[in-house]
Amino acid sequence: MSHLNETRIDADLVSRLLRSQFPQWAHLLLEPVDSAGTDNAIYRLGERLAVRLPRVEWAVGQAEKEYRWLPKLAPHLPIAIPVPLALGAPGEEYPWHWSVYEWLEGENAGSGPLDDLRQAAVALGRFVAALQRADSAGGPPPGAHNSGRGVPLALRDAPVREALASLRDTIDTITAAAIWEDALQAPVWTEPPVWLHGDLHPGNLLVDQGRLRAVIDFGTLAVGDPACDVMVAWTFLSADSRADFRSELTVDDATWTRGRGWALSFGLIAYAYYKHTNPVLAGISRRAIDEVLADRFNAD
Repeated sequence: MSHLNETRIDADLVSRLLRSQFPQWAHLLLEPVDSAGTDNAIYRLGERLAVRLPRVEWAVGQAEKEYRWLPKLAPHLPIAIPVPLALGAPGEEYPWHWSVYEWLEGENAGSGPLDDLRQAAVALGRFVAALQRADSAGGPPPGAHNSGRGVPLALRDAPVREALASLRDTIDTITAAAIWEDALQAPVWTEPPVWLHGDLHPGNLLVDQGRLRAVIDFGTLAVGDPACDVMVAWTFLSADSRADFRSELTVDDATWTRGRGWALSFGLIAYAYYKHTNPVLAGISRRAIDEVLADRFNAD
């Protein structure tokens, strides 16, 4: 499936952008990075740098957002996150801002060998808790810039219903609909908004030497309902590690229930969209659905 208004990016374009805007790095070897992500093209630049360029309109603004906020958040977080070093401007017929980052070692958690999922669960819990404690004053509220991650769940009801209808011959949509209703009925978040990553799943977690080392891709960064990041309990963790994750957080039952709803809505919408076009993202989203359904049966 091709994306509307997708911009063609290749090594020649990236080289020209570097030569014109950051000549100090233009001599370094440039290699494309294979990624299942849909928003950005990524190139490794030498041994220690990476270039990241939005390739679809909905990702426009992510580079500026990360350049502004990630350096402020990084000192408060117990896991490495991308460090933007330079913000590139439109040029060379490329229409949007782009960034140069420090390179982070590791494989994404969907393919990299992880020695101890419970260690990863604790590390993720501490990461989410630290992110939520960071000062959120002035942070961007959820909206089109982050695909609405962190909005009240009720605003996702229509696309979830549409996905359920399209998957009725593929998954147990009766149970899924019941879980979704539970999430919608949970009390909404009424406290001040907190920082959230917004897209915590295996594709955005890096594993190195068997341990979780970094969280990447903050394109959906915003301040909103903390339940959105709780979804990693189902998008990545398993039944025997979820309690370790929750033990590091201060979340009430309503937030946990909404977090399960976030995981289900992520899984349903993404699986319905990517099941025939992106096997990696389809696999990640289908796993989230299966974990949520299994969690319901275990609870019963």
